[in-house]
Amino acid sequence: MIEVERMRIRSLYSIMMVFILLAFALPAGAFNCNVNVTGLSFGGYDVFSAIPKDSAATITVTCNAPPQNPNAPIPVSISLSPGSSGSFAQRQLQRLGGPELLAYNLFTTPSFSTVWGDGSGGSQTQTNLVTRTTPWNATIFGRIPAGQNVPAGSYSDVITVTIEW
Repeated sequence: MIEVERMRIRSLYSIMMVFILLAFALPAGAFNCNVNVTGLSFGGYDVFSAIPKDSAATITVTCNAPPQNPNAPIPVSISLSPGSSGSFAQRQLQRLGGPELLAYNLFTTPSFSTVWGDGSGGSQTQTNLVTRTTPWNATIFGRIPAGQNVPAGSYSDVITVTIEW
């Protein structure tokens, strides 16, 4: 008889643990965010120009909130990878089909003073509050410094955008 009671207690304990785990898992699943990123294109680069080549792109983050508080602000953080160069100090575009590199970087403001990254190597992430009715349209400011002597061609890099909420 004692054995049966112990089994019942263990079963009850297991069921309670499942409910506790579900209770912690449900609120996290109630938050949902989506991201849309426009590509950043610099267009043609003039090696003889003394003016840097600038461009911009947009990251749009939309989120919902739990039904019990649908307009609750959700803190969202956006980080960018260093790309193929592996460095935030100077990202590099690589020529398609060649070894040539074209230096560039991505910034958080149009003053091109703060490198957008993951918080390491002198870079910073961006954080904002997003609600169901107020998406976040974050602008990435890109710049290729002037005076780089590179051959004509298509240059590219791949940046990973990470959204945390």
